[in-house]
Amino acid sequence: MSGTPAHGDAVSSRIKVSAALERLHNLYPKLIDLKLDRLVRLLADLGNPERHLPPVIHVAGTNGKGSVCAFIRAVAEAAGLKVHVYTSPHLVRFNERIRLAGKLVTDEQLAEALDAIEAVNKGNQITVFEAITAAAFWLFARVPADLCVVEVGLGGRLDATNVVTPAACAITAISLDHQDFLGATLEIIANEKAGIIKPGIPVITGFQPPEVLASIAAIAAENHAPCLRRGHEWTAEPTPTGMMFDNLTLPRPALAGAHQVENAGIALASLCAAGFTIPPEAIATGLRNAEWPARLQRLRGSLATALPLGSELWLDGAHNPGGAETLATQLQEWGTPTTLILGMKQSKDVSEFIRIVSPHAAKLYAVAEPEQHLALPVEKIIEASGGIATPGPDVRGALAQITAPTRVLICGSLYLAGEVLKLDEAPA
Repeated sequence: MSGTPAHGDAVSSRIKVSAALERLHNLYPKLIDLKLDRLVRLLADLGNPERHLPPVIHVAGTNGKGSVCAFIRAVAEAAGLKVHVYTSPHLVRFNERIRLAGKLVTDEQLAEALDAIEAVNKGNQITVFEAITAAAFWLFARVPADLCVVEVGLGGRLDATNVVTPAACAITAISLDHQDFLGATLEIIANEKAGIIKPGIPVITGFQPPEVLASIAAIAAENHAPCLRRGHEWTAEPTPTGMMFDNLTLPRPALAGAHQVENAGIALASLCAAGFTIPPEAIATGLRNAEWPARLQRLRGSLATALPLGSELWLDGAHNPGGAETLATQLQEWGTPTTLILGMKQSKDVSEFIRIVSPHAAKLYAVAEPEQHLALPVEKIIEASGGIATPGPDVRGALAQITAPTRVLICGSLYLAGEVLKLDEAPA
């Protein structure tokens, strides 16, 4: 791998990355097409880098995948391990998707990988996500590490990441989302997510609806794969000062929200199932150090300082009914009035999201940012709210309408979250 580039070379590499991604966008008419044959062909032509990775923990689910990946990485790194991570989508910079032995991939490394992909692909049809996945595996196979954490992009069975042979699989909370790709019921979606289960490889899952757990357990049994369930083969419970994992007393996870106790437990159970023995002190340090932007993240930048003195500003990427239920629980736990600023992607079930969270909101603003990918128009959000939402019409506009100290939560879309993080870093 190349060394650290000078500033001019870094700018050149960033331009090369953008150009390569634009060319890849033009190779296939659909952004999402759940098949594996195109990627299997490309990986074979690359020498099958996915077969030359350090031990892999493969993480699927509807909500909590990224948090589980963040906990796995933080705990493993606290124990001195070098960790590769592949997640999606990114919030601000594309490089967020790939970590090489603990460090975000550089523009130079990414440009080198995409060059290799394009040279081998020779203009054949490939989706952007498939090409990026191939680039991540190409990089992972070239940089030494002790562990590789791979987050499923969409679904599981036919997701581009489902070419790895993992040391352990994890399936986080499953709810209705992406029904146009994965199916209309929880049971069908669970079958797709459980498609990451491999023969003899342990699969770890938290609490699930009965039909979801039944699907996961059945597919695990078919594959003779140990199914490690919260409350049965492992336990994770909150305590007044933190959490308990099995019989181990631990501090409160750094990521906010009661649901993060389960995500931390899934991460720890996955590390154990994958064969890693982590000292208790490293587990505690990792839980305290875990970071994952836009998951009940407290903002303190220019957006926060625009609010009346004594206010709080929070950001969460929840965008489906399961995520809305988690937010509703958090709003109840906060106990005091919270103002919601909501912006959503066009394909999401905005009416159901609002139905779940609105009873716990003091006020609801509808927003769409100019650069927000596939943003649902503000008037559509207001219509879905039954007229209770007030137009922002953007985040700064909504914040400007708040004149008394309050807690504010911005939510509804990871794409909105990315734009909010940019705004919070920008001068007021």
